[in-house]
Amino acid sequence: MTDREEIIRNYTDSYNHFNVEGMVRDFDEAVVFENIANGETNLSLTGLQAFKAQAEQAKNYFSSRKQTITSLNHQGNQTEVNIAYSAILATDLPNGMKKGDELTLQGKSVFTFSGDKIIKLADIS
Repeated sequence: MTDREEIIRNYTDSYNHFNVEGMVRDFDEAVVFENIANGETNLSLTGLQAFKAQAEQAKNYFSSRKQTITSLNHQGNQTEVNIAYSAILATDLPNGMKKGDELTLQGKSVFTFSGDKIIKLADIS
């Protein structure tokens, strides 16, 4: 396993356990986060504190959640990670999904590195 893979697995394991401090352990202070759904960026954040605040808020949406890595592809300073995602909602969502509903999807995360720090994370679904 490469150092990048270890960093990514730490992020994923921390995400699955709602551990925000673990998620950001290897983030750069100026990290950029983007969430892209159906080809459109619906969230863009810059900075570690902004990411942590969003991650803490997002914990409230789910009673359980799990990202499973299905593949990793390293290219230059980026690693593309294919993800199988499942979660149980802890609250009703504006799209009509209700508390207790299961959300499942396939997506990918693209981690951009500078040395051993994550400088950008893009979640794409």
